[in-house]
Amino acid sequence: QVQVVESGGGLVQAGGSLRLSCVASGSDFRINAMGWYRQAPGKSRELVADITEGGTTNYADSVKGRFTISRDNVKNTVYLQMNSLKFEDTALYQCNAKIPLGRWNREYDFWGRGTQVTVSS
Repeated sequence: QVQVVESGGGLVQAGGSLRLSCVASGSDFRINAMGWYRQAPGKSRELVADITEGGTTNYADSVKGRFTISRDNVKNTVYLQMNSLKFEDTALYQCNAKIPLGRWNREYDFWGRGTQVTVSS
């Protein structure tokens, strides 16, 4: 049973910073990519950033230069450092872990419940 739990959200003023954390726990497994997604009210969920097991990163254009994703493979943890936050960054941020399981190492998506980030203008 894999569990994905986020933490670190909150209320911050525009221009401020927050650091999100996400840990995947459960049975012994390896994790392929880990990523952060967000969904604002009335909008579709979008990829914010993701990172492969080897450390290759990918960012949405809207957060490039402001957000930094990193991970600790030993702790099965991914972080999102968010700087220069803007009002439009307000959303529910969810963590995703892509984990190969079973005899054929089929990749499954595991999601956390999310952590709310609210940026006041």
